[in-house]
Amino acid sequence: MSAKISVQYLGHSCFLVTTPKARILIDPFLTGNPMAAAKAEEVQCDYILVSHAHSDHYGDAVSIAKRTGATIVAAYELALHAGAQGAKVHPMGCGGGRSFPFGRVQLTIAHHTSSVEGPHGSISVAAPVGFLIKAEGKTIYFAGDTALTLDMELLGSRHSIDLALLPIGDNFTMGPDDAAEAVRLLKPRVVVPMHYNTFDVIAVNPEGFAREAAKHGCKVEVMNPGACVQL
Repeated sequence: MSAKISVQYLGHSCFLVTTPKARILIDPFLTGNPMAAAKAEEVQCDYILVSHAHSDHYGDAVSIAKRTGATIVAAYELALHAGAQGAKVHPMGCGGGRSFPFGRVQLTIAHHTSSVEGPHGSISVAAPVGFLIKAEGKTIYFAGDTALTLDMELLGSRHSIDLALLPIGDNFTMGPDDAAEAVRLLKPRVVVPMHYNTFDVIAVNPEGFAREAAKHGCKVEVMNPGACVQL
């Protein structure tokens, strides 16, 4: 049986999930991203999931949404921020889920911050989140920017996770060691590291993470920008 879902890594924390029913873009930081595998003006999608408001995640979300007609799905205040700029939005709250034409999205806890730059400095906009995406009988967990947390053990015990997308870059998020421990808690079938090596401050060797994560019985895919995994 051929795979029903394709997950393409576009660099940093940006992924394009393609199902038979929709194209879902996650955290579209493409413009200004030295590792980007696509240009913002070239990407086509139906939905855009944004985990938090930092520019390396919120990025091109509004411009892509306005060009394509895609719906931005985000935490309440961030969705309103995008909507005020003319984007079509669907606001949600952490822990809440919603069924869309392609499947179900639930917002999960992420331990981080979320802000945009205002005229006098940073302004907090919504709480950061991750996403649990269920489509075509598969489950994808996108952790967003987060620390290691025991909430991941609950996710792993309640959901059969086919693919986990985890930050490993340290400094702003969990590093390789904590991310490998997250794999133990989540018990995914496949794990892909993200949010590393885009900038010097998050430069790490993903192979160390891969070795430790593999000890927990999952397949580790270290993806170059542009590469795909099939589910």
